[in-house]
Amino acid sequence: MAQSAKPRVTKATKSPAAPKAAPTAASPVPPAIAPEDEATFALRSLQQAHANNKRFDASDEELLHFYEQMVLIRRFEEKAGQLYGLGLIGGFCHLYIGQEAVAVGLQSALKEGHDSVITGYRDHGHMLAYGIDPKVIMAELTGRGAGISRGKGGSMHMFSTDHKFYGGHGIVGAQVPLGAGLAFAHKYRADGGVCMAYFGDGAANQGQVYETFNMAALWQLPIVFVVENNGYAMGTAVKRGSAETHFHRRGTGFRIPGMDVNGMDVLEVRAAAEVALEYVRGGNGPVLMELNTYRYRGHSMSDPAKYRSREEVQEMRDHHDPIEGAKQDLLRRGVTEDAIKAIDKKIRQIVAEAADFAESSPEPAPAELYTDVLVGTY
Repeated sequence: MAQSAKPRVTKATKSPAAPKAAPTAASPVPPAIAPEDEATFALRSLQQAHANNKRFDASDEELLHFYEQMVLIRRFEEKAGQLYGLGLIGGFCHLYIGQEAVAVGLQSALKEGHDSVITGYRDHGHMLAYGIDPKVIMAELTGRGAGISRGKGGSMHMFSTDHKFYGGHGIVGAQVPLGAGLAFAHKYRADGGVCMAYFGDGAANQGQVYETFNMAALWQLPIVFVVENNGYAMGTAVKRGSAETHFHRRGTGFRIPGMDVNGMDVLEVRAAAEVALEYVRGGNGPVLMELNTYRYRGHSMSDPAKYRSREEVQEMRDHHDPIEGAKQDLLRRGVTEDAIKAIDKKIRQIVAEAADFAESSPEPAPAELYTDVLVGTY
């Protein structure tokens, strides 16, 4: 008869182990991790600290600002989608609609222009959340000389060293080791800065991500790794492409504490950011955050997203939308509908002006083909 499976032992049920025999010279045994070190590591999870203070205690002004930033990203992306349909934006275009609370909640906790941010090709929202002018972003999307990368980067490759925003990267997962480099620079210069490196659930399976985890933990780099888990990567559901679907656990083998966060609630995101940044700024090394979020559009403008039902998308829009959630919080605080409508009207005007600026700006001069090829000074 087949032997029954061995029962799983937990800390609550584990019996005292018998004393181990001392290793002999003939059979050397590697030294075990000291018990006190194991206890320290067991306490390194930041999830409990987050659970103790689930939502950020924002003032009315702070919550209004979060709401305004999320609406700006939403309306900007909708306008970008329209311009893409008109042929004014070419190439690939990945919209951030639905995921606004992630960038706004996390980056509102950063020191703008001091801490570094790096992400993948779904990057418009992160730039807007970091205070970069919508006009130069839209001009870049349309390939104009007034764009933030002078029209040569397009949707996926935008940078602003003044804002400490380093892209915008089209190669899946490539931004993660680059983010470690930015964090290394912060540590080397002792400037107190932190790098926030975003990547998606699809990129989480890239080998370079884990090489970076190892280096970041070994050197105790000041970096927050952020997995924006929107459930589908390019078009494959997480459960079909990942053996471990709880991405915040992926750093355990490198002693990187993980956090599991609702990425559709801007106040929960900001509260989690406070916990993570306090840990990293304290010199403790990296943190891995999983932000569970959802994109309403396909992977890119060319993706019809037939791998999910309309009912599923509508369910998320109706019951989990981050902008609507923030609006309801504002109304409960006594902020009037008129005040919220005034914000919406202002944002529509800003986005319309950005589109007009982009459409009326000239294309790059032919001589721009020969600039930014090599670094001029070191």
